[in-house]
Amino acid sequence: MRPLRYSINVTLDGCCDHRAIPADEGLHRHAAENLDRADALLFGRVTYEMMESAFRPAGGGADVADPFARTIDAAKKYVVSRTLDRVDWNAELVRGDLGEAVRRLKREPGRGLSVGGVRLPLALAELGLIDEYEFVVHPRIAGHGPTPFAGLSRHVDLRLVGRQELDSGAVALRYEPRG
Repeated sequence: MRPLRYSINVTLDGCCDHRAIPADEGLHRHAAENLDRADALLFGRVTYEMMESAFRPAGGGADVADPFARTIDAAKKYVVSRTLDRVDWNAELVRGDLGEAVRRLKREPGRGLSVGGVRLPLALAELGLIDEYEFVVHPRIAGHGPTPFAGLSRHVDLRLVGRQELDSGAVALRYEPRG
């Protein structure tokens, strides 16, 4: 069974708005290494559209020298959406019951699934489907913006399984659910 891994960039005050977080070569390298641990990416519509506009070479947003852009462009993608009729960019729509669909994807052989964003991971955490959480904590206070897991109906207790400091001063903290 392949694990479902969640990763999000946050400021010290918990903001996960990508516009509040400085991206640099080290952060993109770390993200590319995370993606290399997965066979496929799982996105909600908003994250899929944001990533496609920023990193799809055909869209003109990607720097082809950026290892993250190359990695995400080549990756298999699954998109959870009730509003999109079709996707491309090496992507497939996920329809129907979210829990059943993700359990099916997890049962497939491989290195893992990677998920990002805010709304879809909240739903996956509610279902107890996330096997690893990574918070890349940046040394910045945003003072505004969305936070991950706002509205979660129950606590998810975690244990620290890894820590990596990036050159920017950001710290990547990896956790697994307890029990």
